Amino acid sequence: MPEISVSVLTVDKENAVSTFYNLETAKIDYFHIDVMDGKFVKKNNLDIMKEYALTISHISNIGLDVHLMVEDVEDIMDDYIFLETQIITFHYEAVKNKERIFNIIEDLKENNIKVGIAVNPDTCIDNIKEFCPYIHQITVMTVVPGEGGQKLIPETLDKIKQLKKYLNENYLDINIEADGGIKDYNANDVIEAGSDILVSGSYVINSDNYKEAVNKLKGF
Repeated sequence: MPEISVSVLTVDKENAVSTFYNLETAKIDYFHIDVMDGKFVKKNNLDIMKEYALTISHISNIGLDVHLMVEDVEDIMDDYIFLETQIITFHYEAVKNKERIFNIIEDLKENNIKVGIAVNPDTCIDNIKEFCPYIHQITVMTVVPGEGGQKLIPETLDKIKQLKKYLNENYLDINIEADGGIKDYNANDVIEAGSDILVSGSYVINSDNYKEAVNKLKGF
């Protein structure tokens, strides 16, 4: 059964606290915090995402799944290290430098935070294979990062399949997280491709019944 990480990107600020409570009641597995800097992606939501993460850490025991869509990874990740964050994921495309990537991995591990690396739809998984033995999660973007409500790119399922095959062949115990455009009608395809965690935002947030939406994603 997959785990469900619900993105709070489109949560209305006025109803944020009640929404977070309702999501917890719906038995989600993680709160997905999409952090954007206006550089790596067009949108800048640094302040509101930090506020949401702080609020969730105070009212919920559900883990924070922080997704940094930012260029200044090292500076911004410090804002989340002390919020009982379960995992922090940064983009390969935002860093690229091998030494810098390994330094970020080391810094997060020293703070007892699991490490994830995200790859855009057009990034080949070969670029991140050397980092796999040292991380806990790979987030495969199934949409172009930066905007909510996009349709899943079908070709990204092949990438997930290739990644799953590589991890199995090399006995690497790493979660594959699929992020973007995941809804009830395509969730099973994403799971069958090899994903362990599904990130869903607008599908759950805009639903009339959070628990029902989450259960549909899990295949109930």
